[in-house]
Parts: sequence; C-alpha cells; structure tokens
Amino acid sequence: MAEQQPMTEAMYYILLALLKPGHGYGMILRIRELSGGRLEMGPGTLYGVLTRMKKEGLIKLASEKDRRKTYAITDNGGKALLDEYARLKLLVRDGAILEELE
Repeated sequence: MAEQQPMTEAMYYILLALLKPGHGYGMILRIRELSGGRLEMGPGTLYGVLTRMKKEGLIKLASEKDRRKTYAITDNGGKALLDEYARLKLLVRDGAILEELE
C-alpha cells in the first residue's frame, strides 16, 4: 500500500464540506458547523486551498453564476478523503496507549 501524504486540516474540512456541492461562503459556514466552531476559516485561506485542490484534481468547479462559483468533490477527492479518514482513525487507535498512562 503506497503511503499517502497527510492532508492539511483545511483540505480535510473542505472535502467534508463539499460532500454536497457548495460555494465559498457556504463552505465557511459548513466548516464552522462540522468542526463545532473550532475551525474558523477565512476567505483568503479558503480560496487559496481551493485553488490548490482544484489543481490537484480533488475538487472541480461545478457551476458559475453571477460571480458565485460552486465547487464539487471529484472521484479522486472522495478517495483522498476516505484514505485520510482511515489514516486518522489509525492514529487515534494507536494513540489509545496514552490511556494506559492515566
């Protein structure tokens, strides 16, 4: 199994937010909701990461109307999200050893 480069937190939450296609401001709100308010992503960060993810083929522009761009996750993006989720689950599982120290 080829080792995958860990995904940034911003990328992970953007992909989660794009399980349903959405536009920038909607993604900011969805990310805030998904993270329980822990992650506040500003427009500059969001659009910078969206540009990178689009170049990497993880997301695509689904539509553009009146300057509002709607983005959607690609098949590659969906696979990357599932791979990252599996990687994070393994980290949590392996870190359970810390509970033995309590």
